Amino acid sequence: MVTKHQKIGPFGLGQRPEGGNKRPQRVADAIRQEISLLLVGKINDPRLVPLSITSVEVTRDLRWAKVFYSVFGGEQQARDAAAGLASAKGFIRSHLAGVLGLRVTPDLDFRRDFSLVRQEEMERLLKEIAADDET
Repeated sequence: MVTKHQKIGPFGLGQRPEGGNKRPQRVADAIRQEISLLLVGKINDPRLVPLSITSVEVTRDLRWAKVFYSVFGGEQQARDAAAGLASAKGFIRSHLAGVLGLRVTPDLDFRRDFSLVRQEEMERLLKEIAADDET
């Protein structure tokens, strides 16, 4: 049953077209940019030097944000970067609260982006195959 406050649109009851809510993407882009600027300017933690924010995904209600990062270096640098991000999480979140102006600042979940590692591994394997073909 449809109440007077519900709207029925061309996509059905309560449905939105694909990509209908662009706000989470705009917030995700702003979070990525702000965290990147913080890492360059305001956070002086040497553990975060070999780190780059690759992408951010925000839930539709803007309460959670997955922040993906890549680390340039080995596994020790990756562990150090994870510890540095965990240490700076509160500072980053409070900075975002002041800059974004949202009613609720998203809780940050830092996750390592392995795409660079996979790319390097694929390149190494392709070079090995090419070297085997030459012999």
